[in-house]
Amino acid sequence: MTYNLLVTEPLSNRVVAEALAQCLRVPVSDVDVADENTDQDTRNWDALVICGTVDLRGDVRTSLDIYIRDSVQPQPSEPELAAALARVLGHSVLYPPEKFLPGVPCVATADGTVTRARLLDPGEDPDDEAAGFKVNAVEAPVADLPNARVTRLPEIVYEQRKQTPISDRFATSLDALGTGRTDDIGSPYWTAADRLGAWEQLVQTMADSWAPAGWYPADLYVQNLTTRDELEALQQQLTGQAAELLEAAVDLVDREFIKLTVPDPVWYLDLRAQGLDVPDPHDAAWWWTRRPDPLPW
Repeated sequence: MTYNLLVTEPLSNRVVAEALAQCLRVPVSDVDVADENTDQDTRNWDALVICGTVDLRGDVRTSLDIYIRDSVQPQPSEPELAAALARVLGHSVLYPPEKFLPGVPCVATADGTVTRARLLDPGEDPDDEAAGFKVNAVEAPVADLPNARVTRLPEIVYEQRKQTPISDRFATSLDALGTGRTDDIGSPYWTAADRLGAWEQLVQTMADSWAPAGWYPADLYVQNLTTRDELEALQQQLTGQAAELLEAAVDLVDREFIKLTVPDPVWYLDLRAQGLDVPDPHDAAWWWTRRPDPLPW
């Protein structure tokens, strides 16, 4: 199994080898660690654990590219190995989340905290292109990232992808009609499948207690309600079986939305203070008159 980890401090190969041996419960003699920029011919490629290191600049100082042979048991997951290394090394370890989102790794700290960070590659920070890697934000305080702002990371929510079984079945049925394609970008069929998918993703996120982030941006929620407005208009634009399929699919998602919200006819008007574009009460459809309880932002 392979692992790609980043550590917030510079580490010698000996320190890395000893830490890996301790975490994986193998003899240190069975761990081969070497700088990837040095001669690779002298390495022990038969070792149980092979690790290539790269020195970095900025808020993360060491890259670890680790390979563990199948004979090493148990095989830890990436989060498990990151947490174990953080504890042994006494420094935070960054690793890709289960659902990979570029630039937003997970962080395992020496004290056992696990949070998410925004990691900028060299050149992404317009204020200091020579600074190397920079962590400019974290969702929970991290002792060895003192300059990182503690804040929510909305990109985690914006880039999430949920299963949409109702929308998937709708798209398959719509394509089977033979009168249009949902992969024809910009067509009414494509628009219907796309908007239904967005509406269902919101409802699935609500059902998952707003996972993975545990919260939801108000502007994205308003965007989702506006998507439901578009679905209503699309039901009037499509004809025949296509319209019937869309109506049935939307109804299924709406039923779940109703279960997960409470009546509150004008709750959304408070969002105008945040500069969000919401309808006037006399123009609002019924989905605007129900709110999550509690609000997720």
